[in-house]
Amino acid sequence: MITSQEFRNSVAGQLASAASQVPALTAFVGLDGFVDEILHVVDKRYDANRYDRVPTIAAYAQRLAAAAGKSTNVELVNVMTKLGGNGPIMANALARFGIGVTYVGSLGWPAMHPVFEPFAARADVTTICEPGLTDALEFEDGKLMVGKHYTLKQVSWENITARYGREKFATKFNTSNLVAFVNWTMLPYMSDIWASIQSELLPDVAGARRRMFFDLADPEKRTPADIARALDLIGKFQSKFDVVLGLNEKEAYEIAKVLGLNSAPQEWEGLAALSVEIQKRTAVETLVVHPVAYALAVSDGKADVVIGPVCKKPKITTGAGDHFNSGFCLGKLLGLDNAASVLCGVSTSGHYVRTAESPTVSDLTALMTNWPQG
Repeated sequence: MITSQEFRNSVAGQLASAASQVPALTAFVGLDGFVDEILHVVDKRYDANRYDRVPTIAAYAQRLAAAAGKSTNVELVNVMTKLGGNGPIMANALARFGIGVTYVGSLGWPAMHPVFEPFAARADVTTICEPGLTDALEFEDGKLMVGKHYTLKQVSWENITARYGREKFATKFNTSNLVAFVNWTMLPYMSDIWASIQSELLPDVAGARRRMFFDLADPEKRTPADIARALDLIGKFQSKFDVVLGLNEKEAYEIAKVLGLNSAPQEWEGLAALSVEIQKRTAVETLVVHPVAYALAVSDGKADVVIGPVCKKPKITTGAGDHFNSGFCLGKLLGLDNAASVLCGVSTSGHYVRTAESPTVSDLTALMTNWPQG
């Protein structure tokens, strides 16, 4: 596990030296979109403006359990309303770095929802249907994402080709430095979309290998057969792309279970070893796993584990994983190795949870050289 300030200073130097390359990079990202309400659960209210929040998921669970056979009142306080969805959050963070981003997803129909307008000012954005809605209940130890997903069944290959255009899609798919398709779990036709892309577009991909990123996004509610099919489809893109599969810790254990591996929670050494086995079985070039306190990347059977800047009192946690993904991809696009790219990832999420804002490249180098404590 890498923790030294010397390492962080070295990566900050590499990143600063490569920063001039960022504006020439391009990314094609999709296909979801949500309007997120970030919410606190009230524990004790003192007056119209002052309250204590329920601090932990365990405390909230106890309150709900105590209401069984009776009833209870739960007050939610809106902290902010923001763009949501794995795709828009990741793409917005990439655009904040200065990468040229094209985004296709469920951002409003026929007009874009206003919450996405700042994102659209940074990127080339096309919407194909109404967004999903998420109530994100945030606690000090995690978050509960309560989603309304009925509009996402409109994210289909037919709708993409009709409202964005097959040729435009093919051009971006064939030329972007990074292609990223995320939030598989919540998009019921994502596997079919991937199958259509592999049938219609993948055979024509030529030239230098580029990077492709996937994030399943908490697949627990999907069947093992669905998950296995998704992993098989992801692996097939490796024939033309250098594929990265991103998982959080919970997702890693869920994938391990589907693959017949040990899915019991483990300390970091055990998770690193498990990740090596997952990478072998999924046939992707790189597997990334990001728990809260650290993150790791596996390629060629080797795991690089990097400590992150843990924040005890985060301003926001919804979207932290998507920011990690954007930072990791930035590092890989700039030619950094896995360990350095993981540091870019944890630094990106570390800045975001402290400020509720996506960092610039200079923000990353500043955080690396002035590592926060708590």
